Amino acid sequence: MMPQWVSKKEDALAEFSTERALNQVKIIAQKPHYVGSTNHELVANYLKLELNRIGLETSIQEGFTLNDRGLLVKSKNILARIKGTDNSKALLLLSHYDSAPHSFSKGASDDASGVATILEGIRAFLYGRQPHKNDIIILFSDAEELGLNGAALFVNKHPWAKDVGLVLNFEARGSAGPSYMLMETNKGNQALVKEFAKAKVKYPVSNSLMYSIYKMLPNDTDLTVFREQGNIQGFNFAFIDGHYNYHTQQDDVQHLNKTTLTHQGSYLMPLLKYFSNVDLNATEITEDNVYFNVPFGFINYPFTWVFPMTLIALGLLVLFIFIGKVKLLITFREMFRGFVPLLGSLLISGLVTLLGWNILLEAYPQYSDLLNGFTYNGHAYIGAFVTLSIAICFAFYHHFSDAKITMNHYVAPLLLWIIINAFLANSLAGAGFLIIPVYFGVFLFAIFVITQHYSVGLNLLFSIPALAIVAPFIVMFPIGLGLKILYGSAVLTVLLFGLLLPVFGVFARKGIWTMLFFLISIGFFVYAGINSGYEAGKAKSNSLLYVYNADTDVAVWTSYDTNLDDWTKSYLGETNQKAVGLNSLPISSKYNTAFSYSAIAPKFNLHKPTVTFVKDSVIGNNRHLKIQITPNRKVNRYDIYAHPKMNFYNFKANGVSASGQKGNRLIRDDQKILCYYVVANQPLVLEFYIPKTSVFDMDLIESSFDLMTNPLLNVKPRQDWMMPTPFVLNDAVLIQQKISKQTRILNSVIAPTIPKDSTAIAKDSLKPIAKPE
Repeated sequence: MMPQWVSKKEDALAEFSTERALNQVKIIAQKPHYVGSTNHELVANYLKLELNRIGLETSIQEGFTLNDRGLLVKSKNILARIKGTDNSKALLLLSHYDSAPHSFSKGASDDASGVATILEGIRAFLYGRQPHKNDIIILFSDAEELGLNGAALFVNKHPWAKDVGLVLNFEARGSAGPSYMLMETNKGNQALVKEFAKAKVKYPVSNSLMYSIYKMLPNDTDLTVFREQGNIQGFNFAFIDGHYNYHTQQDDVQHLNKTTLTHQGSYLMPLLKYFSNVDLNATEITEDNVYFNVPFGFINYPFTWVFPMTLIALGLLVLFIFIGKVKLLITFREMFRGFVPLLGSLLISGLVTLLGWNILLEAYPQYSDLLNGFTYNGHAYIGAFVTLSIAICFAFYHHFSDAKITMNHYVAPLLLWIIINAFLANSLAGAGFLIIPVYFGVFLFAIFVITQHYSVGLNLLFSIPALAIVAPFIVMFPIGLGLKILYGSAVLTVLLFGLLLPVFGVFARKGIWTMLFFLISIGFFVYAGINSGYEAGKAKSNSLLYVYNADTDVAVWTSYDTNLDDWTKSYLGETNQKAVGLNSLPISSKYNTAFSYSAIAPKFNLHKPTVTFVKDSVIGNNRHLKIQITPNRKVNRYDIYAHPKMNFYNFKANGVSASGQKGNRLIRDDQKILCYYVVANQPLVLEFYIPKTSVFDMDLIESSFDLMTNPLLNVKPRQDWMMPTPFVLNDAVLIQQKISKQTRILNSVIAPTIPKDSTAIAKDSLKPIAKPE
């Protein structure tokens, strides 16, 4: 599915080199470089220098954006453009250069790998003097991790956006495994699929079912913004294995798989050469194609074929059933008896896996520490439940089937697969390629009916399509969707076993095979149990925050963790007091994680923000407000809340209108108004109207990401087998307070005690990024 070699630094300069790309990753991912950090600015400067070094003129696009989820940030995009000889539309190469905040992620995979792939690919492309008709735009976008804001800034504000005809976006949601191609289209995919096939990518890993599922999940990339806001389509390339490293402290160079980086390069080079020379105006078609990869190939055909292919398969199966009946090879009684082992295996395998995983979660409560739902020993659990399902299949067919009636019982799985495909043809047409292995099964059944005997070699040969097309999903589903979906892998294993029944069904000693696969399954479970703990490189996630409520003058330690460890217990205590009142103002996170425990903390002298009512006037029936919130310490984030009954009109933040407004009224689902990620300690300015009869009731939470480095708090470092929990506001110092005119008076109550040179100390601790040789 992917290359198993790594191209060396010494390879031809006109070719993509994994080692040269990896050297770029090492430089970019030295330290966390989230928006607002010093390293973020250093990485931006480095990328400008690297583009200059390979002969390109760079430009910078900066500006505030406020997305429909209320996320405000000032993004800084880095751009370069290579002129073509006869431009139709421009080809845009896209990756984001910011890393995930809160979790000390160095962003090696997500997304230094994507940036490095483009840098190395463009360097090789220019060195080889590759001819190209279309302009090539390089965009290293900012603030993708926060809310795709950099991409939105480019699509809506940059003059080059109207020139873009196609986007190639390089991403990551893990640290290893094959890179999957996913398309983003508003209309049909047919043109893009056909053009992708013509580009002759050597290791394509993709199918139309993956994108159908992807569109149902809450996972967006920068390319989503291009499609939704700019009507610009393109290709995503992303790897998802090693998901437990995603957005964590372990997203470093050591965990990035080199062959995965090679795979990204194997996509970029042929696609760059091909799409820089075709007419990109001709890639929009309303028709859709089913597509899927096979070893060394990429197959596609129209969606309109899916249902007829299913009907033809059914017709062929019925025809050969009656031929077999006439020849006395097939009996209806045995045909229908074939559903007993098939449905029994499906039911028992699915239930055993579903219940088994829930029992394991009870037996190993530490598995809930990883919010992404895939444990470090997750691959062993896939192996355990898959081999257990195979054992269950052999057990059922041992008791309810016999070698001499195998082809009678083969009708049941073929018929079930045809029914499944008929359902998918109406509800999930992207899965239409799953009828292909059924055809090979029907042909194998036909050969038996016509020749009246088996051929082991032929059975194996006709089983290859089922293995090549179906088997990868058994592993892909739990990796992509989490181990909670393991029961799906078990069901798919049984369905695949059914397609392979001509091979397995003729086994004379199915009882022995049952025991063999059962023992293999036990071995996987034992291995997983032995490796269920934590160690350096496979660390336990934990969280700790310091929250000071300026209105009640109370400070607490708090955590999101359900399983406290020695480090968190040293602040939260042994009694595990439930978090009280802290979730009344929900802090947004990917999995809507709430605070679990809290404990009274000592109060430290922290600089509260200054809240200034710049304007407060009544015009007609409306009250016009302009409020400035100015930080008095180094801060990274503001969360603003308002009573659900407050209605906001003409809402602006730092001069930018909210995109989530209906007419001129701000639409929101809860108390949250916006989340502002601060760059260079710039203040937050809110401007809006409310009805003059409305009760003003607003709150703010000011956060700084310095829990571990703040000299006032003196928090002890984690042990090497621990890491900050990702996907949540973590390792932060929070100040919560009401937004009121009296806030300015209260500011004088708390005396500042943070050393003036603390920022300088922090800067001195950051090593400058060195240029490569």
